Amino acid sequence: MIISILIVIIITAIFALQFKDLLNAVIALAAFSLLLSLIFYLLHAPDVAIAEAAVGAGVTTTLFVVVISKTKRY
Repeated sequence: MIISILIVIIITAIFALQFKDLLNAVIALAAFSLLLSLIFYLLHAPDVAIAEAAVGAGVTTTLFVVVISKTKRY
């Protein structure tokens, strides 16, 4: 199970690098962070998983989306 999640994490990281649109890249990074927090939970580190989900997927994604909305996308 962990191996398949790690493969999906690598795929989302590659997608985040390949997207030309910044908003799509941010969404891919949010998915990356959520999957990483799932890995931490499966490795019996629930405190690290909660912190990764809150900061990585929550605060960072929100900050990136706000900054992207202040710029021209195309």
